[in-house]
Amino acid sequence: MKVDTFSHNSVLLQECICGLNIKSDGVYVDGTAGGAGHSAEIAKRLTSGKLFAFDRDPDAVAVCKERLSKYSAEVINDNFCEMEHCLKERNVYEVDGVLIDLGVSSYQLDNPERGFSYRHDGMLDMRMSKNGFTAADVVNGYSEADLTHILRKYGEEKFSRTIARNIVKRREQKPIERTSELAEIIKSSIPARARRDKNPCKRSFQAIRIVVNGELDSLEKGLESAFDMLKAGGRLVIITFHSLEDRIVKHKYIEWSKGCICPPKSPICVCGNLPRAKIINKKAIEPSEKEKESNLRSRSAKLRILEKL
Repeated sequence: MKVDTFSHNSVLLQECICGLNIKSDGVYVDGTAGGAGHSAEIAKRLTSGKLFAFDRDPDAVAVCKERLSKYSAEVINDNFCEMEHCLKERNVYEVDGVLIDLGVSSYQLDNPERGFSYRHDGMLDMRMSKNGFTAADVVNGYSEADLTHILRKYGEEKFSRTIARNIVKRREQKPIERTSELAEIIKSSIPARARRDKNPCKRSFQAIRIVVNGELDSLEKGLESAFDMLKAGGRLVIITFHSLEDRIVKHKYIEWSKGCICPPKSPICVCGNLPRAKIINKKAIEPSEKEKESNLRSRSAKLRILEKL
């Protein structure tokens, strides 16, 4: 693919760079390199340090390799949840900072061939890695009960039962293979009053994408890997885009930063538990109004920063 066709506006760019507290001789990880926007900003601040940029999307990897070729950086085609294993294979056992941007890239969303978007017609795919089962496999293979469950759990969709029932009815006539077909089913399943403000397909497409890519499982595993790899004083910087992701990150940060876990009525601490980290920003950082206006996809972004003790 052509490098200039892979475009993506890096969300909260300066806030992320500031949050990482970059040292010129440090070792850093960008767990979701995408179009190398964040990666390039990290890499250009390094002298004797090094950046490891991960992405599971082979298209993104090809772009990153070219865009980062002049820097001290290595691009790795793998899921960020495997960073600990991949880095130890390269004799790297500690890092100074990890950035994970959990957003889907504009290239993936806007390219009909990737099948992520409900705004563009294309084959139902949604695979970030281009490997494994597809969105079409989920839509045509899952039972009505399972479809209802994933739409409710991962999309927080109030009309999950109706949507699932109509998907099953439609696929009995013929397999559902295109994003436009699925979008039409979702729209027809939701009352008009609930379709006024936002595209009604967003929640269901999100839910199916999460299942296809195992996103929440990867996030939980990736958080543990990232934290284990951090040096004392190292920073973990994460951008989330929906409440399910943000809840996982927020709770994990609280867990790591918590000290005594004795019962509240206990007169003295007997657990000896000490905080392993401190939360840098108690309240999630959100994009400025200017950024939200210039990049509509940044509107739901939340940035959380943690420092290992």
